[in-house]
Amino acid sequence: MLTVRRSAGAFVAVAVGVALVFASTLLLASGRPSTPERLAGAAVVVASPEAYSPADPFPPTRPWSSARASELVARLAGLPGVAAAVPDRTFYAQPLVAGRPPATDGQRQDAHQGHGWSSTRLGGPRLTAGTPPRHPGEVVVDAALGLRPGDPVTLLTAGGPRAYTVTGLLDAPGVHVADEVAATLAPGVGVIGLVLAPGADPDRVAAAARGVVAGDGRVLTGAERGRLEPRADARTRWIGLQVLTATAALAGFVTVFVVAAAFAYAVAQRRRELALLRAVGATPRQVRRMLYRHALVVGAGGAVVGLLVGAALAPAVGRLLVDVGFEPATFRLRYPLWPVAVSLVAGPVIALLAVWAASRRAARVRPLAALRESAVEQRPIGRLRAAAGGLLVAAGAALGLATATSADAQEGASSALLAVMALVTGAAALAPVFVGPLVRLLHPPVRRRGGAIGLLVRAGASTATRRTASTAAPVLLTVAFAVLVSGMVQTSTAVYAAGRLSAVNAGWVLLPDRAPGLADPAVAAAGGASVLPTTVFVAGDPSADGIRPLTALGVEPAAFATANRALTVLAGSLSDLRGDDAVVLSASAAGASASAAGATAALPTRPYPVVFADGERVPLRVVAVVTDDSLPGDLLLPRAAVRAHDPSALTSAVYLTAPVDPPAGARVVDVATWAAEADQAEDRLVWLATLLLIAVTAGYGGIAVVNTLLAAAAGRAADLRLIRLAGATRRQVLRLVAAESALVVALGALLGGAVAFAGLVSIRAGLAEQAGAPVDLVVPWPVVGGVVGLCLLLALAASVVPAWRLLRRGSAVRAGG
Repeated sequence: MLTVRRSAGAFVAVAVGVALVFASTLLLASGRPSTPERLAGAAVVVASPEAYSPADPFPPTRPWSSARASELVARLAGLPGVAAAVPDRTFYAQPLVAGRPPATDGQRQDAHQGHGWSSTRLGGPRLTAGTPPRHPGEVVVDAALGLRPGDPVTLLTAGGPRAYTVTGLLDAPGVHVADEVAATLAPGVGVIGLVLAPGADPDRVAAAARGVVAGDGRVLTGAERGRLEPRADARTRWIGLQVLTATAALAGFVTVFVVAAAFAYAVAQRRRELALLRAVGATPRQVRRMLYRHALVVGAGGAVVGLLVGAALAPAVGRLLVDVGFEPATFRLRYPLWPVAVSLVAGPVIALLAVWAASRRAARVRPLAALRESAVEQRPIGRLRAAAGGLLVAAGAALGLATATSADAQEGASSALLAVMALVTGAAALAPVFVGPLVRLLHPPVRRRGGAIGLLVRAGASTATRRTASTAAPVLLTVAFAVLVSGMVQTSTAVYAAGRLSAVNAGWVLLPDRAPGLADPAVAAAGGASVLPTTVFVAGDPSADGIRPLTALGVEPAAFATANRALTVLAGSLSDLRGDDAVVLSASAAGASASAAGATAALPTRPYPVVFADGERVPLRVVAVVTDDSLPGDLLLPRAAVRAHDPSALTSAVYLTAPVDPPAGARVVDVATWAAEADQAEDRLVWLATLLLIAVTAGYGGIAVVNTLLAAAAGRAADLRLIRLAGATRRQVLRLVAAESALVVALGALLGGAVAFAGLVSIRAGLAEQAGAPVDLVVPWPVVGGVVGLCLLLALAASVVPAWRLLRRGSAVRAGG
């Protein structure tokens, strides 16, 4: 009943959807953490204890002190089967080329990392020329820098530039120095690699190592060593996971939506044939089974084609994800079986879900009543459809309210996306109700222009409300998602930049240039207010592992108070932040229940013990408590105290009242530029993800618009010929078809814009709740114009071209006759 030609659009939509689902799930399955190259040669790795942080999915590990690490190294080295126990020390170090850090791949974290030479026994780079560093002042560097053994080189470290002599060259980025230098620059140890003797059993060695470390560490073997991948790689992998999951979910949702529209339209066009089948004895169940069988054929065929297309595209997509920053450089494509099974099942399931509503409608066709109906007569939407549409709109409104009152940006974005999904589906279900009023709005009865064409357009759309709504549904979907996603990104970006700008009292900012942070000499030369971040560890939730990481900021109290407009002290005095044992806590770190401005909090009298980056445990005296929004972290420390316990900590920024000449590895920007660039890398990834989601919805929308209008053009051949026989010229008929297509696009754009606007308003309210200040709504008019223009162009091409060919063929037949 539904021919191959009439099912082509549904087949293409299923194939595209399965291709996206398969490629996404395949890339998701491939995105497992891999063992860091520098640890690949250690069959057994002993790592320091993990911390727990609900706000950070990749918390750092609490390091061992030098004394504790030495003790563990000695005991582990004595285990049977262990040839050597090697501590891996990591610190910041960058060679300077022509007085500044060289340009490097931003994803290669090892480009600005240093290690002790003994770490090479665990894996990683190999010496290609020269000799290892054996004394202070000697270093081996990446051969790609163009240096030779014996050349002088300046290493930029957290303490400033230092002169070294190159003794050897490596085949990978990074630098290696003598072990005694590494112990000074990185006193805390997080990893001890065990090099096994030939023939040793890794499992037995691991069991013995667990007895040595007890609860003061973890013993990892095999694939478990991937848990030690750099935090930056883990975060990049997590971002890729979110993007691929969103793409797969959106592809599945849009595929069901588009295929359902295709089947609904095909069933509506074949209403008379269905009535004829009912008239000759077909039962409603038989009609439904016939449509289900057809959907299974379309879904299975589309799944196979989509699987092949997805498999062909996956390698290129994987490389693209690495290039743009959604996957780390260590990403490798793998081919497990479960994505194949999921994709082969997804095609038929999507098709069956999509055809369900159409099959119910087809089964309700009455044998005689349907045959007596005219071609344009439409029944109002049924009770079930109206109820479902109303419930979906109500659910979308509830999710929009949750977005507006959310205090968490990520939860708000998720609620907004779900809200728009519900509103889009509800609007599509109720669209026939809105077609009449919108048509009268766009085509008023009294017009100076339009004449007969305007009358026909208005009458056709008003009487065939279901057909008009089905044709407008893909445009609704495309416009709603494109406008919502892009508007959400632009609105939130502007809010965060404005919040940073309002919190800082400075005219200029000294920032790192080709480096992860600023060294001490650059900070000292610039003056101003600086922030030296580090991570400390405190006793946390006993139900977890008892360790909680906190962000500590090393500051000069007077300068910090001057530069920070948001600073609000709840108890104590910031001026008392002096000495090596003083600390200022945020309200949440202090355990206070109140953190709003004007609230009060008790000053803790007990010492506040923390473990620093060097593994040393120090009890601190709390001299003040401030509101949570006063700090971009959890606590304040004197800058000297941070430097004493973290020799590789780097200053993130220095706030200035006047510009200065930037030293090596630094640049000066005005405060507005700093506010806009603060999250530039993350904003870039978010915008790329936005473009990907827009491309998915726009691509599907284009397929659906073309398919629906091609089917409509084929079904209206008799109508167009009748209009020609009534005296209309070929140009007038084509103008009529173009006007109908433009009206359909306008209807879909209005409904989609209304849905997106509702979502954006709730997002703006949620951002205002989080920022505590009014938020301007950013409407992405270029995106609106681009998406609507694309839909209009496709609609005109899919309707006018077939009509032109039909009229031309009809003229040729008459001329031949």
